[in-house]
Formats: sequence, structure tokens, C-alpha cells
Amino acid sequence: MISRASVPVSEERLLALVDAMAGRRILMLVDLVADRFVTGIPKRISREAPVLILRWSGESLVPGGGANAAVSVRALGGNPRTHGLIGDDASGVELKRALEERGVDTNAIFVRAGYQTPTKTRILAGFPTGIKQQIVRFDREVEARLSAAELERLERGIGESRDARVAILSDYGYGTVAPELVAAARSAVGPEGVVLVDSRFRLAAYRGVDGATPNEEEAETLLGRPLDDAGGDDARAGDEIRRRLDARFLLVTRGSRGMSLFDAQGATRIPVHGTDQVADVTGAGDTVIGTFALALAAGASPLEAALLANYAGGVVVMKMGTATVSPDELRLAIRSDLRPLKEMRWAKS
Repeated sequence: MISRASVPVSEERLLALVDAMAGRRILMLVDLVADRFVTGIPKRISREAPVLILRWSGESLVPGGGANAAVSVRALGGNPRTHGLIGDDASGVELKRALEERGVDTNAIFVRAGYQTPTKTRILAGFPTGIKQQIVRFDREVEARLSAAELERLERGIGESRDARVAILSDYGYGTVAPELVAAARSAVGPEGVVLVDSRFRLAAYRGVDGATPNEEEAETLLGRPLDDAGGDDARAGDEIRRRLDARFLLVTRGSRGMSLFDAQGATRIPVHGTDQVADVTGAGDTVIGTFALALAAGASPLEAALLANYAGGVVVMKMGTATVSPDELRLAIRSDLRPLKEMRWAKS
């Protein structure tokens, strides 16, 4: 393992790429999820059961899942062309409004009558002057199970988005994102384009994409063993996953250990930006793939894009709830912490 401090990636280059992200179009096929947050102030312990009683103090709904990935692209100045499915229920109506309020074009999102939009409801408790802590979450999950007509509609819509050179497929397992649509995304971005996937449960089904951004658990599930079970050498393990996917590169997020980028040259370990004491990891993976895709669209190499995604991920986990990162926050992170550039390490596979 050798240092990659000599690799020509500089602070100035990363800052220039942040500027170049503005206006870049990203084709997005995503599982749209509503993240609902209900907050309360502790009142007392119930006499009926040993449970905490909260006095309701607020409620909000923000884009989650693949919807958060789209919002992350928009927050960094990109232009997400978002394709997906919502229901005609209250969560679907609120989610569509929340996307529009954040500048995301919803024209390619279609509404299915009677469908319940996947919704994750988090109950948070805390005193008025303190940080609200999540105490329980319940999910309303219904798999979409696309009909042939709906699949054709998505395929046709993707085919009309030919002004993007990078595509994101964000598969949370709710049925909107199907491996059969990889070909449509590939055709839309063109032969020089890039197709990225983030799949919670079936990464192996997306063989033939250019790149993937799994977390460590997802990567190890596909591999069938720990990434670094051979004395800490994960280069061969990452290369094996890449070959299984027939992908050019793989970016694995590893929590407090930062990220590992695997490509034809080997493995690059990028140390985490900031501290390993995080506030909330909700939606961090969406920020990572959104930043990674937008950087590639701006002309970054996979390594440069990984570094920017690492900075963005380090910023967003210090925020509570489902959050995004702004260009100014990303610039500040780069300027204030050059350790990821200086201490990244490389090993040949």
C-alpha cells in the first residue's frame, strides 16, 4: 500500500469541479420515498404502560430514498431529470410538492391511483432547547410491481432524456427501478456516458453498469465475505465485485473508515472527512451517489468524484434528519480539510 499524495488531485482542481457542477443534467430513475418526521416534547411516563408520552410539537415531510438523491443533485446546482412513481395518497401529494419546492422538475414522475407512496415515519423526542433524538421509526412499504404499460412508460420517458451524460438508478426495493431499464439508461446517456447504480437488496442484478456505490454491508453481501478478510487487503475483493458487475469502478462507503474506490488500477482508500462522531446518517448514501454522479458529469475522474463525494458525505452526516449539501458547504469542507487528499492510500489489485 502506497500513498497517493503524488496523484495530481489538488484543492484547486476539486474547487473548480464544484463550480463546474452547476447546471449539469443527471438522468435519474429512482424509488421515490417520503420521509416523515414527527417531533414531540417528553411529558411523562404513561400510567397505562411503561412508555414515554410526548406532547406533539411538529411534523414535516421531506424527500427520502431516491427522491433525496434527486434533491441532493439539485442542492449542488445540478439539474436532475427524475423518473419515478408515487401514489395519489397524502404522502404522494406532499412528496411531489416538496420536490417542486426544492427545484426538482416532477414532470416525469407519474401518479398511480390507489398506490401508497413508500413512507418512513420517524418519531423524534427532545426538550425545546435540546437536540431531538429518534426513538422509533415505522415504515409503510408497498412494492410497486410495475405493469408492462408502466415499464414501457418509464422506458419511453428515459429515452427522451438524452441531454444527460450520467444516469443514476437508485433502487430501494420498492419496484420502480428495474434492472431491465439499465439498457434504456445506457442508450439515453450515449456510448460515452456513465450509468451508476445504488441498490439496497439486489446489486448483483445490475450487471453491466459503469459504476456502483454500495455501502460496506451491501458490498459484502454480494461478495459473500468481508471486504478485508485477507489481512486488511481489500483490493482483490473489490476487484472481484467489479468483475461480477462488469463495472469500471466501485465506490464503497465504509462509515468512520471513509471510502474505498476500486477500479482497473486497484484500490484507493480515502479517509473520512471530518470526525467519525456523526449526528445522523439518514440519506448519506443519497448524497454520495448524487455528488459522485454530478462530479463525473462535470468532467471529474472517478477518483476526483470519489473525493468530492467523501467530502459531501462527511458534511451531511453532521446534520440531523434527511439533509443535503450546498456548493458553499462543499467548498468550505475542501478548504478546511486536505487530509483526504494527502492521506489516501492506493494498492494494486
